Amino acid sequence: MYFIYYRQTLINNKFPLQPNDGWITPNNWFDELNDIIRTTLVVKYLDGVDFIIKKLNSISDTFKLKFESTFEAREEGYYAAHSGTKIEFSIPDINFNPILKTINIEIQVTTQLQEVIKTLLHKHYEENRKKTKPKDYKWQWDYKSDEFVPNYLGHIVHYVEGMIIEIRDKQEIK
Repeated sequence: MYFIYYRQTLINNKFPLQPNDGWITPNNWFDELNDIIRTTLVVKYLDGVDFIIKKLNSISDTFKLKFESTFEAREEGYYAAHSGTKIEFSIPDINFNPILKTINIEIQVTTQLQEVIKTLLHKHYEENRKKTKPKDYKWQWDYKSDEFVPNYLGHIVHYVEGMIIEIRDKQEIK
């Protein structure tokens, strides 16, 4: 019995043949999947993303957990911080015997406006992920493409969020 992770089929150029690093199965899915436990924290302002990441890092230090984070800024207009820590859990195996597994807990931190964009465009992103484009395709120059408006919307929102913080900070100085 094999479980085929949906996203694995999308990035496997050899599908339906096995990918180079093998299939994700019940025997390895806790080791291979990075986001079994995940959540998103939504902050009001752009500078809140860094604030929350620093707080999560501090909490992790208190409990002596290794904490990692990256600030994502993708060409497609996606902006969020991805962070996580690994924690050991006792989980039942296929015979309901307890086994210890280290599982990544992923926490994404984003702004209210970016979350609205992500929610509105989720179906678009899922459909677009399935499409194959030539490696040299430049959506930035194809204003009629499916990517043009949604991708630039993400960039524009990020820019506007920066301007909002700048105005807020200037008002606080006065």
